[in-house]
Amino acid sequence: MPVSEHPDPFDEIVDAETDRDPDLAVIEAGSRTLRATAGAPQSDQVPARPADPEVDKALREVESELATRWGETKLEPSVSRIAALMDVLGEPQRSYPSLHITGTNGKTSTARMIEALLAAFELRTGRYTSPHVQSITERISLDGAPIAPERFVETYRDIRPYVEMVDSSQDYRLSFFEVLTGMAYAAFADAPVDVAVVEVGMGGTWDATNVIDGSVAVVTPISLDHTDRLGSSPAEIAGEKAGVIKPGATVVLAQQPVDAAQVMLKKAVEVDATVAREGMEFGIVSREVAVGGQLLTLRGLGGEYDQLFLPLYGAHQAHNAAVALAAVEAFFGVGAEHARTLDADTVRRAFASVVSPGRLEVVRRSPTVVLDAAHNPAGAQATAEGITESFGFSRLIGVVGTSGDKDVRGLLEAFEPIFAEIVVTRNSTDRAMDVDELAALAVEVFGDDRVVVEPRLDDALEAAITLAEEESEFSGAGVLVTGSVITVGEARLLLGRG
Repeated sequence: MPVSEHPDPFDEIVDAETDRDPDLAVIEAGSRTLRATAGAPQSDQVPARPADPEVDKALREVESELATRWGETKLEPSVSRIAALMDVLGEPQRSYPSLHITGTNGKTSTARMIEALLAAFELRTGRYTSPHVQSITERISLDGAPIAPERFVETYRDIRPYVEMVDSSQDYRLSFFEVLTGMAYAAFADAPVDVAVVEVGMGGTWDATNVIDGSVAVVTPISLDHTDRLGSSPAEIAGEKAGVIKPGATVVLAQQPVDAAQVMLKKAVEVDATVAREGMEFGIVSREVAVGGQLLTLRGLGGEYDQLFLPLYGAHQAHNAAVALAAVEAFFGVGAEHARTLDADTVRRAFASVVSPGRLEVVRRSPTVVLDAAHNPAGAQATAEGITESFGFSRLIGVVGTSGDKDVRGLLEAFEPIFAEIVVTRNSTDRAMDVDELAALAVEVFGDDRVVVEPRLDDALEAAITLAEEESEFSGAGVLVTGSVITVGEARLLLGRG
């Protein structure tokens, strides 16, 4: 197990709230060589730092203030604080209809697809997702693009007096995620948007986003994650996530473990919600791999849609597309009682426009480097299947940096069949798993001769690219960077995508 002798540059990088340094100074300093060779396009909706130094300074000040609050990994399960904030803000979340998305994997990609479909039908959209890949402004999108940094700062300054008012009246201050949720709802009302697409942060019942009454509740596949907070079985986790199902809503249910589906259906009956189930009321009719993505025929709530090109890889993204289409049909009132379809050409244009940064995203060629934010075993399994199906690498090198609070062994076991070698590393957060601990687990799963240790992410990328290039017989070799959204975001920066 070769071990790098480089000192770890991340020890001094601390962000108490988002768990990442706002400017990633060390990452940026170490990225010059990798940037010079990446040659990747910049049309991926992940904004770089503001070019205007005054705007950048103001954004950093807001990030620093947010960093004084509880982060997303420290929770006091309650919606009382966010409800109080909404009250003093005048209930901005009530000024537009919403689609509310929960689940374990696929939420952000599904949200992006829903947003693209709604926008294609000429609705002004607001989208709230988490976590961000590189820039905090990604979390709040207006009309399909991340909120401008100037507007992000302005929104924060507008609601700050009300945030402080609520802070003084509660047992705990509003958290980082709660303040951002308040900002999103206020920004959507101010725009104003026609519809909001809102992804939960964690769970559902007590998630800060759950002060909306989504007319459509979307449940992506449920698996084990955040078990210390949500439960130790899919059924227990589904019980928490079912909290987004509101009276009279339509529930769009992706394929689920049987016990999780039963919990969701029981909740729907209790609140008189209508249920649309993948594989029953909607689903995938056909799917084939295509250059740059896949070609789909989907059965929606009102009929079939064929010749849909989706520029994303993996069967899991096809399932996300089926869920997104059904959700938008439900929003527009398409269903068994109103047997009609949405305009097929508009649906085609919408799906063809979808991007999902950090999800089987190609960021470099020769050798090909792919980024994927899989951070739990179910996500890793879907990623492994997508890589195998769509890329056909003769040899694949993994670069893996995980958080310590995940099922890391399960994630490594899911990737073991597709990785020829694995380079273990860490990202810049306090949550990052110690690289020696990660290496020890990797050796148990892969064997000593397949594990390389590089504590610095830039060195890990260099090592993996070198391994992919080193023998001419492996000209079809590639690199997959994975294990954490944060690892993927920092890798994007190092490779010139941001």
